[in-house]
Amino acid sequence: MTIRVLLADDQALLRGTFRMLFDAADDMETVGEASNGREAVELARAQHPDVLLMDIRMPEMDGLDATRLIGESEDLAGVKVLILTTFEDDEYVAEALRAGASGFLGKGARPEELLEAVRTVAAGEALLCPSAARALITRFLTQPEACPAAMHQRLECLTPRERDVLGLVALGLSNEEIADRLFISPLTAKTHVNRAMTKLAARDRAQLVVIAYQSGLVSPAMEPSRPATST
Repeated sequence: MTIRVLLADDQALLRGTFRMLFDAADDMETVGEASNGREAVELARAQHPDVLLMDIRMPEMDGLDATRLIGESEDLAGVKVLILTTFEDDEYVAEALRAGASGFLGKGARPEELLEAVRTVAAGEALLCPSAARALITRFLTQPEACPAAMHQRLECLTPRERDVLGLVALGLSNEEIADRLFISPLTAKTHVNRAMTKLAARDRAQLVVIAYQSGLVSPAMEPSRPATST
């Protein structure tokens, strides 16, 4: 299937560059361009793209507010937001994920990395695996907005194995890596992830990461370890 991409950036030259890149890919097409967050939301409603490539700093409405509006709109539930950022913008990472973004990517990424990022987000995965990105996430998500005790109660609906899987998702492991760690199949790992998402009303893996850190299930000091619980 062709991945339908919407571009939101206030720099016309950058949008044009992205359009040429995506339209040259066999599995992608650009369905629209927005120069600010308000236009991005309007075009998202009109075009229903698979992925919205969203800049943060834009006039009228920034990318974070636009992402929040999209995340709160039931009719836009299928739209995945990929935030473009720079290392100077790293304080926005946690806020972007809380707003409903499925991941973020530095503007200095290579063209092939950007294409792969769009494919990853379109497939329903969170773009959280690179070690640098994971370091930023752990740094900022440990400043929760909600009460940790209240957030921890949300995890009571999970089975012990689902908690194990949630913790490993938050540490940046893929389904294959989780399967290897827990001695289960990748399909079983994916099933546990999907069940955790359903029970916690999470849109995607990115929101699972937010919940895991806000609840105190994981912390920056933790490294992936072999859970002792059984299925």
